[in-house]
Amino acid sequence: MKIDAHQHFWSTQRPNDYGFLTPDAGVLYKDYLPADLRPHLQDNDIDYTILVQAAETEDETRWLLELAEKTGYVAGVVGWVNFDTDPESFQKALNGFRKHEKFVGVRPMLQDLPDDRFILRPRVLENLRTVANLDFPFELLVYPRHLPYVYEMLQRVPGLRAVIDHLAKPDIRSAKLDLWLFWMEQISTFPNVWCKLSGMVTEADHKSWKPEDFKPYVFPVMDCFGANRLMFGSDWPVCLQAATYGGVYRLLHDLLEQRAEKTGSNACKAIFGENAAAFYKLSPLNNKAG
Repeated sequence: MKIDAHQHFWSTQRPNDYGFLTPDAGVLYKDYLPADLRPHLQDNDIDYTILVQAAETEDETRWLLELAEKTGYVAGVVGWVNFDTDPESFQKALNGFRKHEKFVGVRPMLQDLPDDRFILRPRVLENLRTVANLDFPFELLVYPRHLPYVYEMLQRVPGLRAVIDHLAKPDIRSAKLDLWLFWMEQISTFPNVWCKLSGMVTEADHKSWKPEDFKPYVFPVMDCFGANRLMFGSDWPVCLQAATYGGVYRLLHDLLEQRAEKTGSNACKAIFGENAAAFYKLSPLNNKAG
């Protein structure tokens, strides 16, 4: 069973959610909905997906859950809840969404916030402790500059079940490594923190990237997190700025094959499905979804 642990849907008919959808967005400026993704999943033998929010609104999360109810291949939805609010309001919103069986995680989109230290605000930390006590999945959408604050947060919220999206978006285009790698190695020492091998092609040169460009990033992450704490994510349709869905899938598959001798024969099986099922605590799934 294969699971794409990171994809999005959006609609140009929802301007209050998707302010970034303007003609300047290029290939992204159109509706991307379940019927658009289905053939790509079929072509690459992907059984299920995790649908991740792309707007900082509860309305979008409700809409995604409605789509998930009607889309068999969506195994779970990662939604948005305001973390910078009083604990009572936070818990009310979170618990309301958790009543839906396909609500499997929460993400505050830290990359877009003006305060890089947002994750360390007192009431954000208090609300994160609520998430940790529930053992509920939390997603970190960050850049390398955020990683020192993520590390401090993890020290202050022990036990948080967290995943770093897109390898923390290293600057693959400029081949920058040192500070990113240092902090990823530090963060990997928390056994409850995972990492998504996703969103890589959009951090490289969109027109001229080569598979070799990603080895200095994927291979060290495999070494420090291990094959059992990594997940494949297409980041569709964002990935279409630099690659096809199949191109993203084959890129990671081929990189993993090159490391098969070191990581073991089951690494691909884990990274392309088993780990996502474990991290998101997905209910038993049929072998193939519609």
